Amino acid sequence: MGVVDYGVGNLGSVVRALEELRVAPVLLDRPNDMYATDRLILPGVGNFADCARLLEAGGWTAALHDAVKGYGRPLLGVCVGMQLLADSSTEGVSEGLNSPGLGLIPGQVRHLRSFGCTHRVPHVGWNGVTRMRADDHLFQAIPDGTDFYFVHSYAFAPEDSDDVLATTDYGVPITAAVRRGHVWGTQFHPEKSSRAGFRLLKNFVEGPMC
Repeated sequence: MGVVDYGVGNLGSVVRALEELRVAPVLLDRPNDMYATDRLILPGVGNFADCARLLEAGGWTAALHDAVKGYGRPLLGVCVGMQLLADSSTEGVSEGLNSPGLGLIPGQVRHLRSFGCTHRVPHVGWNGVTRMRADDHLFQAIPDGTDFYFVHSYAFAPEDSDDVLATTDYGVPITAAVRRGHVWGTQFHPEKSSRAGFRLLKNFVEGPMC
């Protein structure tokens, strides 16, 4: 299991969670190292534009496309890591502009207010998650409505509703998890979501390759 280390935080908590599952995580600090692992986790915290620039500057953008599309590596994006799967985001750029993402799942990341959210932003805390696709193994043995831990001010709006794996209610429906093919993402932090989060990581680790 490879955890992409491109210079952002929350790596430690992801690695510790995987170790609790008796998985031997490998911190990948060079893009070429991805090809020696069977699955990938892309973490992320902070500003989308900053994270996207780090990916591009480190050669990760092209390498992730190659590993995922060319070599079929399953990928799980976590928090901003999920948002980076999108085509673009309005975070961290001037009004009217967009910061490009990986484009692995078509859609845009926007501020919660743009969805009509009137609750406090950022959204910090535990929220119930409702599955949109009951057949997906990522939520296997996790009851519908289970709480997961969120910390975010922006949310992913996929172009295709079929790519929405789960939602959460924060005054308005917000995408909580996505999937397209062998690419998954969670807006919440599974590594900080107690037993349910650990179960989700276990499902990703042990699930099918596609």
